[in-house]
Amino acid sequence: MKKSIRKTRSVCPICLKNLPAELVEEEDGRIIMEKACPEHGQYAAPVWQGRLDFEQWLLGVPPLREYDGVCCPGECGICQEHETGSCCTLLEVTQRCNLRCRFCFADGGKAVEDPSFEEMQAAIRDIAEKCGGPLLQFSGGEPTLRDDLPELVRYAKEAGFSFTQVNTNGIRLAEEPDYGRALADAGLDIVFLQFDGTREEIYETLRGKPLLEKKLKAIQVCSEQNLGVTLVPTVVKGVNTDNLGEMIRLAAELSPGVRGVHFQPVSYFGRIPKTPEVVDRYTLDQLMADISEQAGIPLESFMPSRCDHPLCGFHSNYMIRPDGSLKSLSSITHSSKKRGCAADNRGYVARHWSRPEEEKPPEKAFSEEMDFDTFLYYLRHRSLALSAMAFQDAMNLNIERLHSCTLHVYDNGRIKPFCARYLTPFQET
Repeated sequence: MKKSIRKTRSVCPICLKNLPAELVEEEDGRIIMEKACPEHGQYAAPVWQGRLDFEQWLLGVPPLREYDGVCCPGECGICQEHETGSCCTLLEVTQRCNLRCRFCFADGGKAVEDPSFEEMQAAIRDIAEKCGGPLLQFSGGEPTLRDDLPELVRYAKEAGFSFTQVNTNGIRLAEEPDYGRALADAGLDIVFLQFDGTREEIYETLRGKPLLEKKLKAIQVCSEQNLGVTLVPTVVKGVNTDNLGEMIRLAAELSPGVRGVHFQPVSYFGRIPKTPEVVDRYTLDQLMADISEQAGIPLESFMPSRCDHPLCGFHSNYMIRPDGSLKSLSSITHSSKKRGCAADNRGYVARHWSRPEEEKPPEKAFSEEMDFDTFLYYLRHRSLALSAMAFQDAMNLNIERLHSCTLHVYDNGRIKPFCARYLTPFQET
């Protein structure tokens, strides 16, 4: 027998009309979102597979209030109902791309003229004023196709952004090391590198061509320039869900050049193929359970976000032992029901994804009983952050989650939650 867990609001996946929705627990422990559109019918989407305790993971976050969210997402911007500030704001600097990936939330690769440098300067100033200088991510399309991207990074630093990040497929970095050097010289802090696995067939399926060698070369170039790299896999069920542990082991091997792995379970928006019948949902708790099993790390080491909604993602931290295994530094028991803020989240990203300054190794070797100074060195230089962001689409959009979003997109002068900005309808069959 089904049991109602909490009420919320969502949208019809076909017409995007705002609808009441409900999370219900099935007899097997799975949590399902149910909703009904008067015109297009009833829909259900899995939210949780019962691999972890759902209520514990929620951290006591209250449900959406009865009259909140009735106008979302519509012409969404950050409004009075929004509960958090901006941790990271994306600025799309081009729609051009040097790939044509089957799975692309931004539908990149359009042959349109880039916004001018002056337009991008104005946008950077506007983001700083509206959002208080969050982590700024240059995105696209493929942002490295702009020759003036280093100048935009430098301008953002001068405008007051403490941390800057480029979201890239890495191809130009691999082919033109001088371009990576120019980005580093401009003050870039983090390279958010599309990295879907350790086997070429994964790239052939998701990106249309073998790319692994170029990805590894891009990491090498960034490491030589002391740029922190976070690997960002799009996780697609049946394509690379068996490769999670190998990606983590490779990341540990490439530390301290690689600072972390940020998993993104596929969501169905943008150019990603989507009809209600073909969606094969891969939930956040499935991802954590599979990582735990494949990488040999405790399931209890994952912690829900205290800034975004807990169902939006996880984060966890590990020290890399000399044999490559991971020693957990985080635990769900450390999670607090006290809500954090965007600045806290931004500080976490800066600490764990930016490359530390080089320093002399300690005289004492790594051990389970190392002294505090040795521990701090290994924490800075031999640690790995694992995290995830479970984006929402029109089938599983939970407006309760949308109200807590700290990942925003700059869109023609408006600041929009990521999942509202890229929301696209499903196709009827």
